[in-house]
Amino acid sequence: MAFEVPDLPYDYSALEPYIDEETMRIHHDKHHAAYVNMLNGAIEAAGIDGKSVKELITDLDSVPEAQRGAVRNHGGGHFNHSMFWEVMGPVNGEMSSGLNSALLEAFDSLDDFKAKFQSAGMTRFGSGWAWLCSNNGKLEICSTANQDNPLMGNKYGGTDGEIPILGIDVWEHAYYLNYQNLRADYITAFFNVVNWAEVSKRYSETL
Repeated sequence: MAFEVPDLPYDYSALEPYIDEETMRIHHDKHHAAYVNMLNGAIEAAGIDGKSVKELITDLDSVPEAQRGAVRNHGGGHFNHSMFWEVMGPVNGEMSSGLNSALLEAFDSLDDFKAKFQSAGMTRFGSGWAWLCSNNGKLEICSTANQDNPLMGNKYGGTDGEIPILGIDVWEHAYYLNYQNLRADYITAFFNVVNWAEVSKRYSETL
């Protein structure tokens, strides 16, 4: 079965003024759609059927070498963006006590977490992502290049044992229309649209 771009769980304009409607339309309808189309072409060429995108990116060695790079890039793009839309929203939602405790255990404060998360996004050279991950319940921050994901493991640009529960896209297409070259302003604004209820749910699933 071919992969499809998931519908946004809110209107294109719902994240304004922090993320503008035009950026959301282009990002979702053009960029994400392109990853899905290219992924579908790669899995058809590879003769792979019945695997979820998570199964594909966590077991890239099982993908024929000729299509492995395409599945890594476009499968990662599909997985990362599908998560990105869900961890944002016009309503922040309530952070669970479990996630709050884990954040305070890993970082001095919520502000300290935000500063370290922003640093991960700012120091990612070129295009990529910054992530908050759970490693057996312990929270850690990392970043990956391009459309790599922590779930891919060290061999393919990820990490070992880290499950992403929050991610921010720091490719220029995610923010340039509104913020131009001011990536730091975009990352700061991102915290106004984080859906903490969704992040809390994802965290609980890692325990």
